[in-house]
Amino acid sequence: MNIASFLLPKAEVTYLRDSMTLRQGMEKLRRSGFTAIPVIDVEDRYVGTVSEGDFLWNILFYNQKPEDVSAKHLETATVRSIIRGGSVKPVCIDTAMETLLEQATSQNFVPVIDDRSVFIGIIRRSEIIRYFAERGKLS
Repeated sequence: MNIASFLLPKAEVTYLRDSMTLRQGMEKLRRSGFTAIPVIDVEDRYVGTVSEGDFLWNILFYNQKPEDVSAKHLETATVRSIIRGGSVKPVCIDTAMETLLEQATSQNFVPVIDDRSVFIGIIRRSEIIRYFAERGKLS
């Protein structure tokens, strides 16, 4: 099965640039309504995924008390600085559906890259579950 038919293309995906400030990233994540979002670099390569929790833990790390949150840090640190390496691994377009199902057990979406690591979109967990449910392979 070619997973391309399940792909939500990059043009339709909300994502962050790794060079955005934490404030910019938090604002875009908040507006999106999602709890996690892919991050790409200036060459459109996938560099990771950040979540609401990643932003929160970073703020708490730099500010011992929530009332001490510094706007200065949010304006100078970049989204790249809070990406946890390897937490959401991307797949290639020729990945098997079974592999997607394995990844979808621990994340809401699976990032998809081409052979140059360029981000081309995501596959939502709901699409993966629907595929297997229609085939009677989920019980």
